Amino acid sequence: MTASLHHRMYLLAHDEQARGPYDRSRTGLLVRAAALAELALRGRLTETGGGSVTVAGTGSTGDPVLDEVLRQAPGHGWKQLVRRDRGQTLAAVEDRLAAQGLLTVEASRLRRGGRRVTVSDPAVLRAERERMAAVLHGATPVADIPAADAALSALAAAGKVRSVVSRQDARALRDRIDACTGRLGTLAPGLEQAVRDLPTTMIAAQGGMGGS
Repeated sequence: MTASLHHRMYLLAHDEQARGPYDRSRTGLLVRAAALAELALRGRLTETGGGSVTVAGTGSTGDPVLDEVLRQAPGHGWKQLVRRDRGQTLAAVEDRLAAQGLLTVEASRLRRGGRRVTVSDPAVLRAERERMAAVLHGATPVADIPAADAALSALAAAGKVRSVVSRQDARALRDRIDACTGRLGTLAPGLEQAVRDLPTTMIAAQGGMGGS
């Protein structure tokens, strides 16, 4: 199973019936945010006092998607980086997962430039969703949950990925989700805020607030 946050986020957002992400625009933002969180967890992205993102360390991460995000990062804010090139990042993640044998990607017959994506092993999806269910519904204190799992829980809730966080869960587990989101602040306060702002960012990205 893939361990990278942006790969896991893609799988969590995959809709088997639709043969692709449940919403490509939203999933692009979630995958970008997950890539940023992955880089922060690895210590490759940090934050200045003014909230700008800085790159730490040198050399390749071993993942072309992460390397591209690193290249774009210096001098920008977290929220700007979440929005930037999200469509390209989403396609690059699909291509990466396909190269690993986890996805099959085909051109859509219904929409020019569109894609139909099939997860090669549905057990991978089930395992990821069960893992997130254990994080959200379990008794383990949030402080003891692996940082990557806490980040994914926060992202799935912010992105309203209903296969992970139902409407009922969003209400009943509000405090636990809030605590998971707060864990991101230990990596970078600006990253935490960017994730908390994702619902508004998603509306803007879809044209509801004139965003792009």
